[in-house]
Amino acid sequence: MIAFVSGPVAALAPTTAVIEVGGIGMALQCTPHTLADLRVGKEARLATSLVVREDSLTLYGFRDDDERQVFELLQTASGVGPRLAQAMLATHSPDALRLAVSTGDEKALTAVSGIGKKGAQKLLLELKDRLGEPAGAHIRQQGVGTPHTAGWRDQLQAALIGLGYATREADEAVDAVAPQAEAAVAEGTTPHVPQLLRAALQTLNRAR
Repeated sequence: MIAFVSGPVAALAPTTAVIEVGGIGMALQCTPHTLADLRVGKEARLATSLVVREDSLTLYGFRDDDERQVFELLQTASGVGPRLAQAMLATHSPDALRLAVSTGDEKALTAVSGIGKKGAQKLLLELKDRLGEPAGAHIRQQGVGTPHTAGWRDQLQAALIGLGYATREADEAVDAVAPQAEAAVAEGTTPHVPQLLRAALQTLNRAR
């Protein structure tokens, strides 16, 4: 198993980071908030989880070991593969997921793209005794199922700047997709940052 990779960041894409390790570029699938911490040419160390399939080997990258552990525990629930587990971590921090599961917060799970009401109910039952209690007390103060501490706007802007866009370009792209995010908030759901990132990149490509 590859526990982590460490080296300079060779390239960044909307869902992928390439880390140079011993002259080899390792492509890691990452969430937007993980990508937001990375800069091309800068050193990085990411915890990893290798997913083996008959026709592919996919390496997933995480900020720390705790996030990697939650990613792997989520997949012990029936119907949860690596893509859905990653989507859950793109929407909620590990502690927010633990708190949502421990308190039976169905709404927090349905905020994740790909999880409906019945799926959320099933996950709450299966994961109840697997994720453990939240480690961060600040999560309890923020409320059940609170997403990553940075709001969708901050996460999105950081991800765009991490991909090499100027601050002005990032601000304009964030403003362009703001109505989409605000509509989600109005419906009582959490804005899906990966989806917003794709939409923001489309507006930037059209502008160029």
